[in-house]
Amino acid sequence: MNKDIMKLVYICFLAIAFTSCLNDNSKKITVDLVQNPTSAKQLQKDIKAPIISIKEDFFDFGELNQNESIKTEFIIKNIGNAPLLIRSVKASCGCTVPEWPKELIDIGGTAKIKVTFNSGSKKGKQNKTITLVTNAMPSTKVLLIKGTILVP
Repeated sequence: MNKDIMKLVYICFLAIAFTSCLNDNSKKITVDLVQNPTSAKQLQKDIKAPIISIKEDFFDFGELNQNESIKTEFIIKNIGNAPLLIRSVKASCGCTVPEWPKELIDIGGTAKIKVTFNSGSKKGKQNKTITLVTNAMPSTKVLLIKGTILVP
């Protein structure tokens, strides 16, 4: 008889749990979420947003000896219709050090992302990335530095 009571309690629990899930209308997805203009692939004219343009998003330093450094600059332009803010810049390796402007880049304005690469004791082919996080759409832009480290 004890097993029969346990089965009845279990069935009642499942019934209550199932029906409570069916009546929860507070978490419904609305059409407003789908029609959000900032989630569209193409920006609409009435939305103010910065757009990043980079003439060259990669730098090939060719060949470099171990324990040597090389510097380069990436020129970015804001071709959007709102000021551009570079929130952060992160390199894929501690051997690559980026510098970037902390102030807003005006509409039509340009800025330099300065990057120093130190070959250290590395050898062979190298591919390092620098990721910009901005207020533009899309919010990330990846720059690439590549080349070959020669062992003396």
